[in-house]
Amino acid sequence: MQDIHWGMIGAGDVTEVKSGPAFQKVKGSKLIAVMRRDEEKVKDYAERHHIVKWYTNAQELIDDPEVNAIYIATPPDSHEDYALRALKAGKMVYVEKPMTLSSIHAHHMVKAVKYYEGKLTVAHYRREQPYFKKIKALLNENAIGIPRLVSLQYWRRPLTKEALSKPKTQWRLDPAISGGGLFHDIAPHQIDLMYYLFGNVARVNGISFNQAQLYPADDVVTGQILFQNDVLFNGSWLFNASENNDRCEIIGSEGKITFSVFSNDPIELINSEGKQLLSFEKLAHVQEPMIQAVVEYFQGKRSNPCSAAEGMEVMKVLDAFTQTV
Repeated sequence: MQDIHWGMIGAGDVTEVKSGPAFQKVKGSKLIAVMRRDEEKVKDYAERHHIVKWYTNAQELIDDPEVNAIYIATPPDSHEDYALRALKAGKMVYVEKPMTLSSIHAHHMVKAVKYYEGKLTVAHYRREQPYFKKIKALLNENAIGIPRLVSLQYWRRPLTKEALSKPKTQWRLDPAISGGGLFHDIAPHQIDLMYYLFGNVARVNGISFNQAQLYPADDVVTGQILFQNDVLFNGSWLFNASENNDRCEIIGSEGKITFSVFSNDPIELINSEGKQLLSFEKLAHVQEPMIQAVVEYFQGKRSNPCSAAEGMEVMKVLDAFTQTV
């Protein structure tokens, strides 16, 4: 199939290193157009990243005949609108996480993919990273026997006054724009990994509230998931803690796997053979493996690495934990 010629809607900090450059490095992929409402900033971004076209209007980018795929890298409140417009225009879509504001909006996107017979992938990119593929392989190899219980802790110290004053932080703390607070920024990666590792959800419940009252969004969340394979997940997210913590343990009938989701600490495997530490180099562009998979999917060479329907399942969990819907 033809090469994938990307148009990117949104050109904020997240695209500078994590994703943007990877579109130029993956085989069969080229980022040819970028859109941002601020003309000066979008011109600067295009020049620095050697992108030949720039727009200040999203529809003009979507309608560009040379663009056949759209990367949506805007805040979540606009994901649904841009995705539906792109699908209607016959463009393939790669949309940032969280997929959208809630599972209701996600369902609209799922229906649009079916209606327009389009392709859409959600950027739950840790699925394709070697670090997490290794964890899945260990589980498939029964390295810890039957998985029984998962315990995840993610804690962060409170945001400083300086951080709270920055626009790139403020929109993340506005539920109308982000869907929630820092939980909605962080947890989609973690919840999707649980879905990726353990499959369909049977039951889910949670509690969230605004404990420190530093901003409008909830800053503490706890939740439980019972998967259909009887694995039980317990998670806690605290954004006003005295210390930082990024730790996940999978306890099995014959061992344990311990890892971090964001810190790139070595994977620790303990079983009857003893203790092993498995280290992985940090990726220059964390989305590059996923973008490679998305390009291959768009070209018809493989299955969808994270479908709209799967993204909706993650949104259902976020909603249940935070009582959003």
